[in-house]
Formats: sequence, C-alpha cells, structure tokens
Amino acid sequence: GNYGPKPLYLQRDVMETVDRFVTIGFNKSFKINGSIELEFIPAGHLLGAAAVILAINENGILKKIGFTGDVGRKNYPVLVDPAPLPPLDYLVSESTYGGRLHTKDKTLEETLIEAIKETCIKSPGRLIIPAFSIGRTQSLVFTLNQIFSKGLLPPVQIFVDSPLANFATDIYRKHHQLVNEEAKAFYQTKGDEFEFENLVYVQDRKESESVMTYLEPCIIISSAGMLEGGRIQDHLYHNIQNYYCTILFIGYCAKGTLGDRLLRGDPIIRLRNRDLMVYATIKKTDLLSGHGDHHDLVETAKQQDPKKLKKVFLVHGEAKSMDALALSLTEEGYDVVKPLKGETIGL
Repeated sequence: GNYGPKPLYLQRDVMETVDRFVTIGFNKSFKINGSIELEFIPAGHLLGAAAVILAINENGILKKIGFTGDVGRKNYPVLVDPAPLPPLDYLVSESTYGGRLHTKDKTLEETLIEAIKETCIKSPGRLIIPAFSIGRTQSLVFTLNQIFSKGLLPPVQIFVDSPLANFATDIYRKHHQLVNEEAKAFYQTKGDEFEFENLVYVQDRKESESVMTYLEPCIIISSAGMLEGGRIQDHLYHNIQNYYCTILFIGYCAKGTLGDRLLRGDPIIRLRNRDLMVYATIKKTDLLSGHGDHHDLVETAKQQDPKKLKKVFLVHGEAKSMDALALSLTEEGYDVVKPLKGETIGL
C-alpha cells in the first residue's frame, strides 16, 4: 500500500503550470482582467527579481497595492539597484533586516583579499565559501574576477562546485541585458564576468571528489549556503579538522542549521554520523547579503507620501525585525500593521 503523505503536486502538474507561464517585461502594465492590472518593478535582489504593483478597480475606485518582495541592495555586484516604487495606496513590505545594518567599514574586495591572503597566500590553506547557488555565487565570482584581473593578488585556483550554480550562471549569461552597468562595462572591456583563468566549474561527482584531493592552496565555492545538504557538506567533512582551512560565510544561516552552529562557535559538529572537532577558522561577512538593511527598508517606504499611503503591512521577517522596522516607520508618520498568520484585512 501507499505510505506517508501524498505529494502536493506531481510532475505533470509542474509541466502544465509551466505551459501557462507568460513573460512580462519590467515597468509595463499587464492587464489580468477588466479590473486588475499588474506591473513589475526591478527589485535588485536577484537577476529578474521584481516588486509587484497591482492596480485594482473596484466599483469605480482605483486602489494601488505594492508588494516589495525581497528588497535588494544598492551597488551590489552584477545586480541592478532597486527601482523606486510609484505612488501607492497600500504597501506590503518585507522586514528581513529590520533593526539591522550592514557592515560599512570595509569593502567586499578588501574583505575577500584579506581572507585569501591569510588562507591561501601566507598559508598553504583552503578558503571554503558556502554560497547560495543563485545570485550569491555569481556576484562572488564576478568580484573575484575583478580582484584577480586587477592584479591585486597572485593567481589562486578557484573551484565552483555546485551543479545548480553552473546552471544559474548560464542564465545570467543568457539574460545579460538585466545585469548592472558595472558588469556590462566589464564584459565590454575584459570579457565574460563569470569566466577567468584559474576558475573551474566542477561538472560532476568525480570532478568534485578530485577537488578534495587537490593539494595546492585553493578557494572552493559550493552550496548550500547554510550547509544543510549539497556538495558543501563533502568539503566540510574533509576540511573541518584542517587547521589551514578557513570557512567564510557570506550569507544568512537560519537558527539550528549546521552553518548557525559553526557561527555560534560549537567546538564539535556532527556530520555523517561522526563527531568532528572544529579546527578550521570560521569567519563571516554580510557584505554579500542580497537583502537591503534597516535603512534600505525605511527608504523604500519613504518613497511614499505618509499622508497618501493608507497602510504599510510588514511581512517576511522575524518578530524582532518587524518590531524594529514598525517603530521606525511609525515615527516617520506611517500607519503600520503587522498582520497575523491567516488574518484577513479589508482594504
């Protein structure tokens, strides 16, 4: 008999859904039906990421509702800056980084150069960087390309070991018109942002295993970013007890994940039914976080006139983050709501 819960959907459901996809350009109104129009505004969080504007005509009254989606950052490698939102009646805003500000005392280049020097040049070590396959890996590779093309460091072997990252990088190449001006200019003068000498995209499991036996200093970029699954666990398993290894986290690690346990300083981790002592150096930077910080979220809301924007609804954030953002927006004169799960609000 059949055991366990039934899947929410099957392969055929996916294919039927894909057949119904419609591609819509940025900053163009798309009529869903006689009373609802949709518009996508560049959000800068990932390639093609968008805030959503719904214009709804209800009984002759037009209401505009904006959904920020994940708000990106300004001057982020490869990605465009978040575009301003048009005047709205209601704003639904993410709050991931409410109450938190990104590091400002160092640049991303400086941080990476320091880590590479300490681990791969002054020592015969390995710099392992857990990175999300889509977005984070491409921005990281481009930044490394800039560092080495400027001659800021001697050559170091780099491995990108993530099948999904390889696939995503090809999508970035295919839709190159959506990258930022800095990346376009680099492409015009120096070529492919995601390809350079000493960079290898690992294709299969056999190649991945060969990276583990590579004896020279190197940089390994692999997913998943929180260390929960993926090929990164192979590299972690073989290097966590290596004194010459540094693990540099460049993204958020949710509480309870293996990445979180390393960041909080656990001296022993359990991986593949073995208890492993942590001898590798653990470091972190938020300079490649794809989320706008508290200041960016407040500035996104402040694009709206507080006298005309009827309400701001905060979503997608921990309670502490929502509270901090709600306080700042309330002080700016906005009517802020933190809806409960399952709550229905009439507009």
